[in-house]
Amino acid sequence: MSSLLERSFRALEQLAAHPEGQTVSMIADTLGIPLSATHRLLTELCRCGYVRQAREQGEYVLTIKLVSLGLGFLSASGTVDIAQPMLDRLAEHSGELVRLAVVDGSDLTFVAKAQGARRGLRYDPDMGTSVRLSCSSAGHAWLSTMTDKEALQLVAAQGFGMPKDFGPKAPTNTKALLTYIHKARKRGFSMISEVFSPSMTAMAAPVRSPSGAIGVVTIAGPLVRLTEARMEELADELLATADEIRRASGASSMFNKHI
Repeated sequence: MSSLLERSFRALEQLAAHPEGQTVSMIADTLGIPLSATHRLLTELCRCGYVRQAREQGEYVLTIKLVSLGLGFLSASGTVDIAQPMLDRLAEHSGELVRLAVVDGSDLTFVAKAQGARRGLRYDPDMGTSVRLSCSSAGHAWLSTMTDKEALQLVAAQGFGMPKDFGPKAPTNTKALLTYIHKARKRGFSMISEVFSPSMTAMAAPVRSPSGAIGVVTIAGPLVRLTEARMEELADELLATADEIRRASGASSMFNKHI
């Protein structure tokens, strides 16, 4: 039986995935708890300011309080201030979306970005989400810094996810995943095509420290523009940016705890 704290976080995660809001019954079905218990939980979250009811007897939605907490933490840690100019330069050079993810325990989370695309297709997924390790360039880059055993343990804990939610070339078993990890380890950076999403490509390089990777820098864009040949052209610049962030990371408390 899940604790009240666990239920609260699951409810917040559910609402974060549905910005249009959800009814009590929808949330109760997802959490697998009675309507009465769900209503009490949402009432308490409303009282604390993390959730509000869009209208009387209507859907519940998140407030910006959680966002404010996250942004406040990033601002205090100095992570974005340090990395942003470097991400901006790489985005301008590549003409694509550039993002920084940081390692937090067994998770990898995007915390900063820079959009280099000025026209045409612009790939710009949501920030602040944990990276799906098995089918993302960021995940493959991070996993490549570990032993195969360590990498597979992390993926096993997170799971491969549902194939329908990702691209047609997403690995669905350990053998296929290890092929991507080994290639990334050999190159020093990862490359994927139609793995995380159909018609999209991405590449990523780990931000390394003596004790292991502390983050990952990614470039992502549409396959018609960010081809394999183009990614190979960008490899040196991507690796240089990751190394520059590594050298500057001592000024950030978020990175500093990993060094």
